[in-house]
Amino acid sequence: MANFSNQMRLSSTLLRRLHQRIAAAVNSSSSRNFTTTEGHRPTIVHKRSLDILHDPWFNKGTAFSFTERDRLHIRGLLPPNVMSFEQQSARFMADLKRLEVQARDGPSDPYVLAKWRILNRLHDRNETLYYKVLMENIEEYAPIVYTPTVGLVCQKYSGLFRRPRGMYFSAEDRGEMMSMVYNWPADQVDMIVVTDGSRILGLGDLGVQGIGIAIGKLDLYVAAAGINPQRVLPVMIDVGTDNENLLKDPLYLGLQDHRLDGEEYIEVIDEFMEAVFTRWPHVIVQFEDFQSKWAFKLLQRYRNNYRMFNDDVQGTAGVAIAGLLGAVRAQGRPMIDFPKMKIVVAGAGSAGIGVLNAARKTMARMLGNTELAFESARSQFWVVDAKGLITEARENVDPDARPFARKIKEIERQGLSEGATLAEVVREVKPDVLLGLSACGGLFSKEVLEALKHSTSTRPAIFPMSNPTRNAECTPEEAFSILGENIIFASGSPFKDVDLGNGHVGHCNQANNMFLFPGIGLGTLLSGSRIVSDGMLQAAAECLAAYITEEEVLKGIIYPSISRIRDITKEVAAAVVKEAIEEDLAEGYREMDSRELRKLDEAQISEFVENNMWNPDYPTLVYKKD
Repeated sequence: MANFSNQMRLSSTLLRRLHQRIAAAVNSSSSRNFTTTEGHRPTIVHKRSLDILHDPWFNKGTAFSFTERDRLHIRGLLPPNVMSFEQQSARFMADLKRLEVQARDGPSDPYVLAKWRILNRLHDRNETLYYKVLMENIEEYAPIVYTPTVGLVCQKYSGLFRRPRGMYFSAEDRGEMMSMVYNWPADQVDMIVVTDGSRILGLGDLGVQGIGIAIGKLDLYVAAAGINPQRVLPVMIDVGTDNENLLKDPLYLGLQDHRLDGEEYIEVIDEFMEAVFTRWPHVIVQFEDFQSKWAFKLLQRYRNNYRMFNDDVQGTAGVAIAGLLGAVRAQGRPMIDFPKMKIVVAGAGSAGIGVLNAARKTMARMLGNTELAFESARSQFWVVDAKGLITEARENVDPDARPFARKIKEIERQGLSEGATLAEVVREVKPDVLLGLSACGGLFSKEVLEALKHSTSTRPAIFPMSNPTRNAECTPEEAFSILGENIIFASGSPFKDVDLGNGHVGHCNQANNMFLFPGIGLGTLLSGSRIVSDGMLQAAAECLAAYITEEEVLKGIIYPSISRIRDITKEVAAAVVKEAIEEDLAEGYREMDSRELRKLDEAQISEFVENNMWNPDYPTLVYKKD
């Protein structure tokens, strides 16, 4: 009975989240009103004339009114026609469509990189207009500023670099970081995304060029979560590179030394963390694309003392959990059946292990959260890496993967052995879910997909989640053509839906972290939580799973459209705030202290979140002599 009670408790939590939006609408008539802290108020600036026009934080271009032009000494420095924000946006979009082809640097420069260049130039000139364009065209431009294009940008970053964005801390700066952080002009920073460039997407060690991923992630924090762009900071920690091509490249912008390791490496990261939290005690730091051997160690080292999380480990896990719970619903099964799902995971890096740990914990919670439940949940996973199926017979198993190594007696009964191929494992296990986090493009071959035909599930789920696009384990066309229309498909990078004929559509869900990390960051910020807890991450995942309606799920849609990213992020952030309050972690944000925060109901929390999301509007600028 205890197990059943716990199963029902988790299921009822998800059902409650499914009805949250309806309840919020009903309660909105009695909700309290909050004055937005990101509203229309004058901004004091300490520069005028050309200096203001050359500052992307404050430049409005042709939108400066005549009174502002007089006040800021820029009358005569701009064409006389004052344009509205909407006119500027329409003008840029018209120019973009015309210049997309012309902006290529020769035939080798891909079309998407041309788009990135044009958008980046706007970002350099006028940050507010840049984010307006991005937010109004998020479906088209999210794949440009983020995955998959950001991978190409990182590979070419030394050649693309024109103007600095963010901060660079290197091994050469040891002992100087505490003073260096004061070189950043913003007195307040809410969000930092930091990388050491060691494992950018599935592209490997890109060294200092990996800062492109930090910039791209923060673009989504602004566009999706409404974090003020003047309070975000992309950071690269350059500890060298083991990429031999970069070590030999005379144009490479980073340190041309092999990577620091061991205690020397940890000392650099420790110094960085101490420095940024000394200047900005309430900042949130998201770790991004650190190689597996450091991702878990650094997460465990800092997570109980700093407001930080690792998106590759925890964000990917949350998105995968939301998709897995959606797959249960799409298969027409009750939520309490999740612990019965057989899951084959291809890939045992930081993302793969993060997903495994999160899925195991979720299953254990549904089974009663006992030691026996935790052990029982372990038996639902089969992990395959480059050497094949991981079992207890393997020597030198990675410590993080060891809990998921299959027992020899178990696999012998299934006709498997240590190092069995992915196709063999799929054929014998007949899984409900095949999940790819291998960064190995095409890994889900015809043989593997043919083996999945024997799944015991009436609607097997295929999740090729590796990024960028070329690293996807399979394409939707390959999956639907071999397995037919009765599957659930979700990939890390965007693909178009597949026309299956006769009016039928194969839905290509995007299982991307962008649905979670902006809301996790925003919710942590607004709650004032001291840490990012497992419960807050679980609440975010469950909120995303519940966001999809029953009608959508039955059609095979388990993730929402990117066009809804702003609303999704608001809902996820509200769920994170609510969980932080329940765990007694919330300390409040600005004038909303922890006592006031605890008085809010769900509708009021959602309103509080929305009122604190930045929107791209030009503030009135007032000059004050420094």
